[in-house]
Amino acid sequence: MNLSFPVCKQAQTLSFTGGINTGSINFQSHKEKVVIVMGATGTGKSRLSIDLATHVPAEIINSDKMQVYKGLDIVTNKVTKEESRGVPHHLLGIVDPNADYTATDFRNHALLAIDSIIEQEKLPIIAGGSNSFIESLVNDDPFFSSRYECCFLWVDVSLPILHRFVSKRVDQMVKAGLVEEVKGLFNGQSDYTRGIRRSIGVPEMDKFLRAQGNANADPETLEALLQEAVDQIKENTYKLACRQLQKIHRLRDLWGWNLHRIDATEAFLHHGEEANEAWEQLVVDPSAMILAQFLYKSRPRAIPKPQGTTITPRTVTAMPAMATATH
Repeated sequence: MNLSFPVCKQAQTLSFTGGINTGSINFQSHKEKVVIVMGATGTGKSRLSIDLATHVPAEIINSDKMQVYKGLDIVTNKVTKEESRGVPHHLLGIVDPNADYTATDFRNHALLAIDSIIEQEKLPIIAGGSNSFIESLVNDDPFFSSRYECCFLWVDVSLPILHRFVSKRVDQMVKAGLVEEVKGLFNGQSDYTRGIRRSIGVPEMDKFLRAQGNANADPETLEALLQEAVDQIKENTYKLACRQLQKIHRLRDLWGWNLHRIDATEAFLHHGEEANEAWEQLVVDPSAMILAQFLYKSRPRAIPKPQGTTITPRTVTAMPAMATATH
C-alpha cells in the first residue's frame, strides 16, 4: 500500500490510498511539521527513523555530533547504504575530521536541510543522540520555534538490558574492524578533545596502539591492553547512555517538551525474527500511530506500510542498532 500526499504543506487535503481510510484528512496547523527521534545510544533511533521514512515521504537529518564527521564509519556506527533502504540522509559524514563542529553549526545546517526537505514536500525526521544539538535547534532559534511544530519520539530501553546489548555491540564492532579503523587515524598524538578524535572508541585505544608500535611488545601484553581498551569502550558507552537519558529527562522537565516514550525493551529480549516482530509491534506501530495523529490531527487506524517493505536488523542479533560514539 502506498501513501500519496504532500506531507509538509499547510492547509493541504491529504488522502490515504489503498483502502485504509476512505475519507480525506486536512492539515489544520499553521506550522510546518518536523519529527525528532531521541533516545540513549543503542536504543534504535536510526532504525526507527528509517522505518518511519518508509511509511511516509521523508528524509532524515543526522543529529549525532560524531557521525557528522567524515571517516570512522565503524567507530561512529554510521548507517550503511543497505541499512538506509534508499532514504536520503543529511549531515552524515560531511565535516572535516579535525574541525570543531558546534551546536550552532548544526542548527544552521539543520535549518537549511529542513527547508530543502519541505520544499520537496517531504517530512523532515531528525534523529541522533546529541541532545545538545536538538536543544540548540528547538530552543535557541526563534525562527525555528515560530515556524515549526515538533513531534518528539523517545525510544527507551531498560538500562540493564541496554548495557548488555551495548557490550555485545562493541564486540561486534571490534570484529568488524574497529581497531584497524582507529589505527588508520592514530598518529601518536594524545589530544582527543577536537573533531572526530573525541569519539568513544578512539582515545580508549591509545595505550594499545602505542604498545603495538613497539617492536619489543610481547603478545600477552598486547592482548591484555586490547581487552582493557574494549572494556573501557563498553564502560564509556554505557556511561554515555546514562548521561543521555538524564539529559532527556532534563529537557522534558525544563522545557515541557511533549515526549512520546516508546518502550523498546521487549524487542531487545528477543532474537532473530521474534525480535523483528517485537520491534514492529512495540516500536514501529505505536510510533506510526503517533506520527499519523501528529500529521493529520485525527485518529486513522495507522499509516499503511508500503508493499514489499522488509525490516532488516542492523546487527547479527536482530536487535536495534546503537551508536557508541555520540556525546
